[in-house]
Amino acid sequence: MNTLQIVLGVIYVLICIGLVITVMFQESSSKGLGVLAGEKTDTFYGKTKKNSRDAILSRLTVVFAVSFAVLSMVLYLLTGRGI
Repeated sequence: MNTLQIVLGVIYVLICIGLVITVMFQESSSKGLGVLAGEKTDTFYGKTKKNSRDAILSRLTVVFAVSFAVLSMVLYLLTGRGI
């Protein structure tokens, strides 16, 4: 293993951990049984989610997922299996 593969492998593990953490921190999109009780979830802050925690986590999830996919292909090619 050369140095580049080791460095990319460490970055890959960090991206995997980041992806798992961001997915776990996101709230569920289903309302659950609160809908049956007539619970109102739309508030003023719920309508503007541009800078909310959910929007930031959603963007981070996309960044980690794309990084994960690209780095997976790069590491596959670097190991000599892709050639």
